[in-house]
Amino acid sequence: MELKLLNEQGQPSATLQASDSLFGRDYNEALIHQVVVAYMANARSGNRAQKGRDEVAHTTHKPWRQKGTGRARSGMGSSPIWRGGGRAFPNKPDENFSQKVNRKMYRAGVAAILSQLARDGRLSVVEGFSLEAPKTKLLAQKLKGMGLESVLVITDSFDENLYLSSRNLPNVLVLEVSEADPVSLVRFPNVLVTKGAVAKMEEMWQ
Repeated sequence: MELKLLNEQGQPSATLQASDSLFGRDYNEALIHQVVVAYMANARSGNRAQKGRDEVAHTTHKPWRQKGTGRARSGMGSSPIWRGGGRAFPNKPDENFSQKVNRKMYRAGVAAILSQLARDGRLSVVEGFSLEAPKTKLLAQKLKGMGLESVLVITDSFDENLYLSSRNLPNVLVLEVSEADPVSLVRFPNVLVTKGAVAKMEEMWQ
């Protein structure tokens, strides 16, 4: 699989021969959906809580007598069918949302995403991507010159200047290869990968 290689000005300079198993895989929508949903589910903290009928503040006084009123019988105001009553099946903080995805499936899902990005022309490889100083304006100008507004930048190593410069740009995210995830890959319309990061991807996800 050949990927277009850009210089730091965003101009095509050459092509990079990449692994077909990582960048030339067939599109598998069901697998990608499963991997993305599982990743998002595993990130949930599970701290939501609702009150059951034994936890809401209410009186135990019977609202009206059992018979003779013509109304339906009622025992107390904590009934789930009453406004202000407890939930019948309340959510609890110990609820577990995690989903298991096998390592082989996860790697195949990430490879399918990267392959589709490459086919759609949304994935570009750059020789190097760095900044002289940690300034947001420098990074914004550099991306604008490359024709990129909303982009995920994947680097082979941590660059403090690049990381600090990107924090105040809402449509730019800078990650190392080890931090890249399927949600970020499908979220951004463009993905910019350094040449060194491609080699690490092939080592990690093949």
